Order: sequence, then structure tokens, then C-alpha cells
Amino acid sequence: MGSSRLRYLRRAELPVDTVELARFLIGKFVVHDTPAGRLSGRIVETEAYPIGDPAAHSYRGQTPRNRSMFLKRGHAYVYFIYGTSYALNVSGEIPGVGGAVLVRAIEPRAGIELMQRRRGTTRLIDLTRGPGRLAQALGIDRAYDGLDMCSPGPLRLAVNAEKTGRIGTSVRIGLTRAADRALRFYERDSEYVSGPRTLRV
Repeated sequence: MGSSRLRYLRRAELPVDTVELARFLIGKFVVHDTPAGRLSGRIVETEAYPIGDPAAHSYRGQTPRNRSMFLKRGHAYVYFIYGTSYALNVSGEIPGVGGAVLVRAIEPRAGIELMQRRRGTTRLIDLTRGPGRLAQALGIDRAYDGLDMCSPGPLRLAVNAEKTGRIGTSVRIGLTRAADRALRFYERDSEYVSGPRTLRV
């Protein structure tokens, strides 16, 4: 399950559009280099929160909490959700415009033993399936908010030569506002995708 021959993504490779970025990131990698070793996973599920989206944290404008959504594409936006978990997002627009992609699930590749210790489970399927589990397994919290994932640093986006499987689209999970918008993307054949099976068509 290694992730050899990873190449870091350049910002110029990222679409300048949150919805396009959400689809583009399927099959790419999140890489976190820590003092204990490298943690990485292949992205298999995302959700877009684009410009003008009532469900997006950026909908009512920029605040100290959501400022990272307004950075140029490729920056981490990390927030605390439900009072229990962190969630990793990637900014998706030009500077000053709010939009981000929630990374909902990854297939764990490197640092699996460390992820298991962080999560308190040895079940691979439960390590990084869902945004809260993902952030816990990768050791991501608010300290990573605003980091540039396209520049040298501990948290990066990467790609390798693997082909991306068939991509499915559905409504987003757990929303009350704009709940009918098909802005969730996932790799159809991945067992690491989160959410109800009724949304995996």
C-alpha cells in the first residue's frame, strides 16, 4: 500500500474553481511529514463549497475563523466541527474570494501504524473514512490552518502515476442548507469512501 514516486503538486496545476478542484483532487494525495514519520493517503472523496454557497463558511464574508478560505487556491482551511473533530479543506479560488474543498476521505498509504495509534484502531477501513477520522489519523488540527499545501512545508498535495477510478457525484452529506446540490465527488470503487451506501451510485 505504499505511495512511492509521489510528486508534489504545483499551484498552477490546480483548477481556479472550487467545484473543478473538488473533482480534480480525487486520486491525488495528502502528505503530512511529521517528526514521527510520513503520513499520507490517496484522496477518494471530496465536497465542494463554492462561491455563493449558503452551506459554505464563506457565505457571509471573511472572518478571522474562515480567512483561509479566502487565500489563493491550495491553502489548508482547518476548522473544528461538532465540538469533537477537525476537518481539512483546501482553498479553491483566487485571493479574496471564498471557496474550499472538504477532504472527506482518503485511502491510507504511508504511516499506517502511526495512524492506527492516533485512531486507536487497527481496522484500515476505519482510519480515514470521514473528515474527523481523517484529520485525527493525519494529526491535523487548527495549527495547520492557513498552511500553503503547494509550497515546502509539513502538509502537501501530491500525485503519482496511478490512474483514478470512475468518479461518482452526489449531494453532500449532513447539510440542511443547499442540501440538494450535487457537489460531492468520490471514487466509485473505493471501499474507503464515507457516508451511506445509497449515495454511492
